[in-house]
Formats: sequence, structure tokens, C-alpha cells
Amino acid sequence: MNLRTASRLEGIGEYYFSQKLRAIEALNRSGAPVLNLGIGSPDGAPHPDVIATLQEQSARPGVHAYQGYKGIEALRIAMSAWYARWYGVSLNPSVEILPLIGSKEGILHLCMTYLGPGDEALLPNPGYPTYRSAVQLAGATAVDYKLTEAGGWTPDFAALEASDLSRVKLMWVNYPHMPTGQLPPAGLFEQLVAFGKKHNILICHDNPYSFILNDNPQSLLAVPGALECAVELNSLSKSHNMAGWRVGMLCGNAERIGDVLRFKSNMDSGMFQPLQQAAVTALGLGAEWYAALNDTYRSRRAAAGALLELLGCSYDPGQAGMFLWARIPGHWSDGFALSDAVLDGARVFLTPGGIFGSQGDRYLRISLCSPGERFTEAADRISTYLKKENL
Repeated sequence: MNLRTASRLEGIGEYYFSQKLRAIEALNRSGAPVLNLGIGSPDGAPHPDVIATLQEQSARPGVHAYQGYKGIEALRIAMSAWYARWYGVSLNPSVEILPLIGSKEGILHLCMTYLGPGDEALLPNPGYPTYRSAVQLAGATAVDYKLTEAGGWTPDFAALEASDLSRVKLMWVNYPHMPTGQLPPAGLFEQLVAFGKKHNILICHDNPYSFILNDNPQSLLAVPGALECAVELNSLSKSHNMAGWRVGMLCGNAERIGDVLRFKSNMDSGMFQPLQQAAVTALGLGAEWYAALNDTYRSRRAAAGALLELLGCSYDPGQAGMFLWARIPGHWSDGFALSDAVLDGARVFLTPGGIFGSQGDRYLRISLCSPGERFTEAADRISTYLKKENL
């Protein structure tokens, strides 16, 4: 059958991790098990009360039907209270919050709602690859803005001001930044809001990492006037160990939420109601939950750092989020070469920074989503490999 894919898929390949996981599975089947330190999927469980809520609510009659597209009122109220408590942001739960089946779908929803052929969107390089895919699927043009280590992994506003912004409708930003772990420096969010207002650009802030290895969670929406030109995506995936539960949210003014709901309501239905009730429980957890989570990640960060030092990589120990981003030694051509060598020679997978854009070519990313003993075993394997190869 001669059936061509739609033109919107041109230039969009299979997600890198989807391909790599198949390769790792093949190595595992061959009897050479791989230690995967590349994927940012939390390995811990949600709080026991969250699981208990799901179990209890699932046993109730009448909760298994289709749900409303805006989520149950209790969930929107809980999301609003969470924003007020931790970010100091006041949101109207009726019209300024839209629950999502994971924040990743929100990235596509925003692009499909506002972008089309002839439009442009500004994307961070390095940055989350899904931003680019979503922009291209919407038929728009992705325009990179470079982030550099020397520039603190923040936008060069002078360079942006000097560029042609006439067709730009959206700007994707993400702090704490993935993959670099850069926290938002003082004044950055205010600059972004001012830039969005000046150029009539919607600032789309993706904020899933603000609680991980960070004592001061921040929201772009806390900047006065931000709701006029910005929206924010958030998620329970990282902050509450609920990645597979697919609970996210879009926060913005009533007009933005209404626009996106027009698209979303034609694409999916609401989340399973007991899952929404469990998310309410999760959002009500106290500071002790986040403190315990970060104690775990802090010890793993030290172990991951020791592993990277074995490879001669350098990194900033003050990074936030559930990864370590590290510059590779000069004798490697790029992060792909080092990643492939370690995978082939030591059966340890580390993410090459180049998958996040050309500005990541000289970097590796290691995930903290593995128990400490896995880092120890990985270090042993890598040490053996380096001695064998005289590296």
C-alpha cells in the first residue's frame, strides 16, 4: 500500500528516548544488561495517602464515566491553593486553571491553539525537544535562541531585540531549566514579562522542576502583570513522583484558558475522577514531603557527580532539577561520541546533550532517577572500561 505520511511529520523523527530504549532493550536481551541513567522518570512512589485515595475513590460507584473537560472543581481549587501556598500566585480556579493529562499535552495544545503556517515560535537551544516538535506539528516555524554556559543559560535579550520578531507569536521558556539545571536568576522573569508585553509575544513557561533540589520554588506568574502576556504549565510528575499518572495544569488568564479549551475539548476527555481526587491529596502535602524527596535527590546528585568526574566532565553542583548537566572533556568530539562509547564499553547509558540542540553538543546529562547503588555499579563499570581503554 502506497500511503504517505502527512507533510506535518516532515522533519520530525521518532523521539530520541523512544529509539534509544529499543536499543537498550536489545542489549538487555543479548545478556548484557544496561544501566540506564538517562531517562528522567522518578523511580519513587507517590505519598501513601495519594495511593490510598486512588484506591478508595476507585471503589465508589458512579466514578467511571466520562469526565468534564475542565476537571472536577475540587482539583482546580486544590491547584489554585497550591499556587497560592508555594508560589504566592492567586488564580481563579473557575477560569484561570485548566487541568491537563500531563503538561506535555499542554505544550501541543498551546501550539495548536495559537500557531499556524507563517507563524514563528522562539525555542531555547538547548531545550526540551518537544517544544520544537509541537511547533512543527502546528505548521509553524521554530526559531532558536541560544543559551550558553557563559551567559548563565539565560536568553540574550539584546540579540532577540535585534532580530526580526514580526512573525513570532510564542516564546518557550523553562526555569529551572532543563537540561542545564539553571535556576532563574533575579530579574529574569521580569525581563521575560516585559519582553512579551513589548512585542505582543505569549511567554509560555514550562515549570515542572521548581520543587526538585530547589528551596525557593518560583512561578513566572508571580511577576505583576504576567497574566497579560504569559501562561505557565506545571505538573505533578516530578514534584510528587506521579509521572505515569499524567496530571498537569495550564495556568493563565481566562481568555487564554478558554482558547486552549476550544482545542483540548476536541482532542480528549477529562481525567479519571478517582485520579483527580488523588491529585487533590497530593497537592495538599506539606513541606516534609518535598524535603524528603530532595534528601534523596541530594545524595544521588553527589553519587552522579563522582561518576561524571571519572569521565573527566565538569559541572555546576548548584543545579536544580532531577539531572546533572556536565561539560565533556575536550578529547571527545561531542556528547554523542562519549555516550555511545560508555554504552558500548561499560553498558551504561548517559544522555548526550546534543539531543537538546546544537548548544548541547559539548555536554552530557545524567538522570538522578535511580537508587544510589546503581550509580555505584555504573561507576565501577565505567572505571573498568576506562582502564581497559587506557582513557
